[in-house]
Amino acid sequence: MDREITLGNYLLNFGPQHPAAHGVLRLVVELNGETIRRVDPNIGFLHRGTEKLIEYKTYLQALPYFDRLDYVSMMAQEQVYSLAVEKLMNITVPIRAQYIRVLFAELTRILNHLLAVTTHAIDIGALTPFLWAFEERDKMLTFYERVSGARMHAAYIRPGGIAQDLPNNLIQDIYTFCNQFVKVLDDIESLLTDNRIWKQRTVNVGIVSAQSAFSYGFSGVMLRASGIPYDIRKYYPYDAYDLLINDYDTNFVMPIGLYGDCYDRYCVRVEEMRSSIKLMIACLNKLQPGIIKIDNGKISQGFRSSMKTQMESLIEHFKLNTEGYIIAKGYTYISIEAPKGELGVFLESNNKNCAYRCRIRVPGFFHLAALDTMCRDHKSSDAVAIIGSVDIVFGEIDR
Repeated sequence: MDREITLGNYLLNFGPQHPAAHGVLRLVVELNGETIRRVDPNIGFLHRGTEKLIEYKTYLQALPYFDRLDYVSMMAQEQVYSLAVEKLMNITVPIRAQYIRVLFAELTRILNHLLAVTTHAIDIGALTPFLWAFEERDKMLTFYERVSGARMHAAYIRPGGIAQDLPNNLIQDIYTFCNQFVKVLDDIESLLTDNRIWKQRTVNVGIVSAQSAFSYGFSGVMLRASGIPYDIRKYYPYDAYDLLINDYDTNFVMPIGLYGDCYDRYCVRVEEMRSSIKLMIACLNKLQPGIIKIDNGKISQGFRSSMKTQMESLIEHFKLNTEGYIIAKGYTYISIEAPKGELGVFLESNNKNCAYRCRIRVPGFFHLAALDTMCRDHKSSDAVAIIGSVDIVFGEIDR
């Protein structure tokens, strides 16, 4: 007797503890055989209530919370918060501090993209680029350590400027690094860019059209890989970017993708690292002696004017670290071109020493929302390649 057998879709839990999930991500994947029919991201495993915690801390005490959002791009998080506080206080930091901020922002971009590209590669099966990249990342984290004392959570970029000036010989060491890093990038590309297996796993996988990228609120690499030439550093410059991006000598290039697939996202990240090297060298060339904090000891920690006695400076230092500073009533929204995309901070002040309201716009949340669209009708193994190409860090998504 013949029996009719009906096969239905089945659910598979991908994560939250999975080596290719790039964080504590849980995906409920609906499969038909090995073909993905639906992907439902389940997030919140790292939620700490960061925004609410910040509202109970002074403006200076709130800064380290940003280091712990995207814990791969630490100084970029500090930069956007510092810019927001400075906008509320209507102050402009000295030009030397602006150049140093840009220098370390671009160093942070390379840190982020190196990790994104090579962990994406290791997900697919390429081990060697990962090992080469971490040797370079160790050098860059040493630069972090030399300016702040910490290799990750630096708290170096602060409202009013930076924590301290560059130590001796660091400028020359960064310049030497920039010159030799281009060769390492060439070596990584020699293993991946024209590799037949790499292209089979990434070309025409996870395609996002320009219209879809715009509709989902994509930014950064994810947006530019889909063909939309938008970069906040160029169109809404902050700190010293307006003196660098449009400078002919800098030779800044904004890489754009053609199809919006995993391969385009890889290529855009590699080219952005090359552009970051150009910006870093331009910063080093333009860096001039000067102060690195605003001339106001009530705002910038450690600044002591020659007109003040030691006791006056000590009192200001003590009050700054215990009571902070009060900002008049107002609100602002500031966004920057973080390594993962548009990172924005909304701050509202209310004549107190802490923010009345803080809200953070993170790029990864919007990119994760499109995961179902990117994965649908691909094979289950393609989901790993797609997640790696999106560059997700859950500290910022869950907050």
